[in-house]
Amino acid sequence: MPSRRPSCLALLSLSVALPAFAASPAVWGEGLMVKVRPQSAVRSATEVRLTGARNEFVSFQVALHGGDSGLRGVRARLPALEGPATLKGPDVTLYREALVTTKQASVAGEPVGRWPDGLVPDTDEVAGEQRTAFPFDVPAGEARAVWVDVHVPKDAPPGDYTGTVTVEAAGGFQRQVTARLTVVDATLPSTSSLPSAFLLWPPHVCRAHTGREDCTPKELQPLLARYQRMALEHRFTLSSLFPRKPWPPAWSDFDATWGPYLDGTAPTRLPGARMTSLEYVGPLDAENLRDFTAHMKAKGWLDRAYVQLGDEPPYGTSFAQVHATGALVREAAPGLRTLLTTNSHEMGNHDLEGLVDAVVPLVNHLDGTEGTFRGDQRDTYTDFLKRPGTQLWMYQSCMSHGCAYGTNAPENKPGAGWPSYMLDRSAAKARAMEWVTFLEGATGELYYQSVGMLSTAWSDQYRFNGNGDGTLFYPGTPAAIGGTTDVPVASLRLKLIRQGMQDYEWLKAVSDAGDPGFARKVARELIPAASRVTDDGAAFDAARLRLIQRYQELTASEASPDAGTPPDPTDAGTPPEEVAEGPSQEAPTPKPGVDPETVDAGTPTGGCTTGGGGSAAVAGGLLFAAWALKGARRKRCVRAP
Repeated sequence: MPSRRPSCLALLSLSVALPAFAASPAVWGEGLMVKVRPQSAVRSATEVRLTGARNEFVSFQVALHGGDSGLRGVRARLPALEGPATLKGPDVTLYREALVTTKQASVAGEPVGRWPDGLVPDTDEVAGEQRTAFPFDVPAGEARAVWVDVHVPKDAPPGDYTGTVTVEAAGGFQRQVTARLTVVDATLPSTSSLPSAFLLWPPHVCRAHTGREDCTPKELQPLLARYQRMALEHRFTLSSLFPRKPWPPAWSDFDATWGPYLDGTAPTRLPGARMTSLEYVGPLDAENLRDFTAHMKAKGWLDRAYVQLGDEPPYGTSFAQVHATGALVREAAPGLRTLLTTNSHEMGNHDLEGLVDAVVPLVNHLDGTEGTFRGDQRDTYTDFLKRPGTQLWMYQSCMSHGCAYGTNAPENKPGAGWPSYMLDRSAAKARAMEWVTFLEGATGELYYQSVGMLSTAWSDQYRFNGNGDGTLFYPGTPAAIGGTTDVPVASLRLKLIRQGMQDYEWLKAVSDAGDPGFARKVARELIPAASRVTDDGAAFDAARLRLIQRYQELTASEASPDAGTPPDPTDAGTPPEEVAEGPSQEAPTPKPGVDPETVDAGTPTGGCTTGGGGSAAVAGGLLFAAWALKGARRKRCVRAP
């Protein structure tokens, strides 16, 4: 029998002699829960599938890899999404994701280097000016991303919408990503159901945009108003952005500037959106407190006004100072709400219950891991909340990553940890805070600062041992982003906070529609404890879709008789072997179909990303949600704005 060795050797020789194929540049669709870093691996999805309500923002990314040659002069465009109506213009915004280089990780174990965060708009959402998002280059061997926001108008008919993102670069390079959006028959409120007070110190804005320290109210207030508009479009309120001098302000000027944001008449993309809080920032004396309170009452804003009695006593303020300020406010301005960042133990130990209307404990002290704060502490606020007018808010701080480097390490290793607004933590950490707020029965969120390192935000945001601690915006100066008008620039984290706020609306909607137990079950399965927030972005998307499906079930009786019923998800038509196991559902998980016209032959099962981790399992959940939610067509609202 002749030997086969020579032919084998010949084949081996042939394989060694073949030249290596060059890696070509690539473009793919990605969900909002993946941070596309320069070293991100290439994927092949050419389609993203999205689900949203009317008046909700949905987001996704278009990722690019330079391959061996790189890409030059990259531009992207998404003219519209077409369906029962056309979504275009200000409702569709594209951004280039700018990179910030970290020199020290916020949490030990997270990688140091370049992270996507600043979102340079193509056409900015505040002044409507063309900016310098495009063109840009993608170096060889590296990845970059474009962020896409789609706002579903309040009057958009439910149904399926499709749009195409076209990416072009020098040398005739062109690729496309298809976005398929299912708009469900529900409407999110324009004003968040979860009040918030994110603080802003105006001198930081003055310095970042002008390089000076002496901006007058006349030149600063229009710029601050643009920051407030961007905040409201991300569903939170900047509560303390008013200039402190002169005080009291000329109330006619104050009303002209801030009245539209307090009354819901400002030109925001969320029609009727209004501030949910405003802080008294004047001197702590009886005359000014009375004057402020009287004006707020006359304008109908007093129910949203508050004064801080101090900050984290005994560290930021002594308990004696808190008592003195509380007594002053009670005497001079009895209708003005008082707020204090402390916890139930300190309130009880220092006899503060009668002076505080809104108590704001750290998330670490409301569902903690150490000492007297170990475990869920919600029951320790029960007696306090029996007094009319009292509220429980909560906040996160550097305690979420460790105010001293290496602290809280057991709770903050990658894959676990507290909610966090640090730019070098996972997208899931930034989206989690509002879920924890819902689980704890809190009714408001505080954040201590939003522009702490605004002047250096494009290059360095390391503060209080964290990258991005207290800095959520970027200064959109013409030198930085083009155009002629100074505007705020959103961080990627603002988009994730907005997504958390929208998740809260779905949790509340399911609860209000009659099944609070289901909402709580979904939230608790996602977040077993505040210190155990998963980094799995797809899990957040799957949980949201379960809420949307349940809301539709609970409100199905309101649908018109010919609304139809959801199809059997087991009839999707894709063979079982092509589907990964789906997320836990109250109903069977569907088998997603693959459209050979829009999906690369080498695309993993499902062929699309989902706003999460890009898993086929969640793609199945999205398709099931789309099918299950298309039945009811009569107009319904989650809540009126």
